[in-house]
This record gives sequence, structure tokens and C-alpha cells, in this order.
Amino acid sequence: MITLASDFGSAYPAAMKGVLLQRTDARLVDIAHDLPRQDVRAAAFWCRETLPHFPPAVHLVVVDPGVGTERDALVVRVGDHALVGPDNGVLLPAARRIAKWDDDEPAIECFVYEYDDPVSTTFHGRDVFAPMAAAVHEVGVGAVESLDGVAPVDRFSPSASPTSVVDCRFPEATVDHDTATARGEVLVVDDFGNAITNVPGSFLGGREGETVNVNDVSAAVATAFADVAPGERLVTVGSHGYVECDVNRDRGDEAFGLVPGDEVVLAG
Repeated sequence: MITLASDFGSAYPAAMKGVLLQRTDARLVDIAHDLPRQDVRAAAFWCRETLPHFPPAVHLVVVDPGVGTERDALVVRVGDHALVGPDNGVLLPAARRIAKWDDDEPAIECFVYEYDDPVSTTFHGRDVFAPMAAAVHEVGVGAVESLDGVAPVDRFSPSASPTSVVDCRFPEATVDHDTATARGEVLVVDDFGNAITNVPGSFLGGREGETVNVNDVSAAVATAFADVAPGERLVTVGSHGYVECDVNRDRGDEAFGLVPGDEVVLAG
């Protein structure tokens, strides 16, 4: 299969699918096309949390604020998966997670794809990356090197950093268990308004039913939304393993006054 993820909205992904269907009979699976516009870090987070759940596939990811510039077009191979997209860091968090979930923990291999002048300088998703994804699918992930215009540029272990391609790393929170305090930031806000922080869920371990302060806003520690009344704030460990600032049946970002990138201090 070929999966597709972008910030393109409702119409532009159809053009990418048209290009793919002209070149391959792969099954096309949409991940999301409403990723936060031009937000590489948010796209990298959501791809990291979704793509590893798929069987081996070619993953086409296009969130590309640098479209039309000198940034490279990249193929990242990790085990039996290949990720195709711009060299702006959006692919590497998902590649690391895929590698970590593989029993053999394969190395991450990066290849630059040299492409001719595309029809458009503003729609490389259609004119560069979709043809790349189709070509990788047709030749097979294990034979990426055989494609014309493809050259290896980097190879590293999942715990290491690349030397020749753009990386994307999420900041780590600081946790002081002696003072029961954690300092981190909001990574993303999902469509429900849940503010997902980078504070590890272990910070809340054993505190169910207690109260903590989030930037001086009080909230109950809960294991489920329904543990508090509708409209009440809560902090919980979300499915991503991080502390979330939520509201039962309402938006946590608004109730806590948080947006992605905001600092959060949890205490109590």
C-alpha cells in the first residue's frame, strides 16, 4: 500500500492520488490531509503516532513550507517501510518509531532523489513526491538504490542523529519527583481540544483522584474523561503516553489557555 498524509485539505490530495493511480496499482490509504498547515513538528508527531501501526508500506508525507526552494526530496528506508517527502525533518520521528517497534531495530537509511524541474514550483506533492512514492512502490522498498536519480546520503541508528539530512526532535520535559513538579510544553492539540504535552505519563502514576496545578490552574488527575463531570478540567495519560490537559466533553486547550509550544508546569 501507499499511505498519504499532508496539510493540503480536501482537493489537492486528489491530484496526488491521480498521479499515483496512473503509475501503480497500489492500495492508497489516507492518513490525514488536515494536518496543521505548514507545521512540520506537528505533522512529524502525528505521523510518528500513526504510521508505525501499518504493515510494511510506502508512506507519502507532504508538509512542505519550503516547497520550491533548494531543500532536498528524500526517501527514508527503515526495515520494510519507506517514507517519501521533503528533507525538513518530518519523516524521521516516524522512522525512529518504526525502527523501535521492529524486533531487529533496523538502521535508518536516507536517500536523496534528484528530480527534473517539476511542472509547478508550488505543488511538489503532485509533481515530485507522488511520482517518487509510485517509483519506490513499483521497484520495491529493498531496491530503492536501483532507481535513477537516487543516491544514499545518510545511515544511522534510531538512537543517533543524522549528519546529512534535517532532523526533527521533540523537546524533553524535566521531571523532579522529589518536589512532584514537571516542566514541559504542549506538543500538539488534537481535534477534541486535548492539549498533549511532552510530560511523560509516569509523572501521574499513583495520583488518580488527586489534584494538580497546571500553570496555576487546578485540575483533577483522572484515568478517564468520565471520572469528572461534563465541563470539568482533568489531566490524564493519553494514548500517546504523555500527560494531557483535557476537559470532559469540551476543549482542554481553551479551558487551560494553552496552544502548541506553550510551557506547562505541573505541580502538586
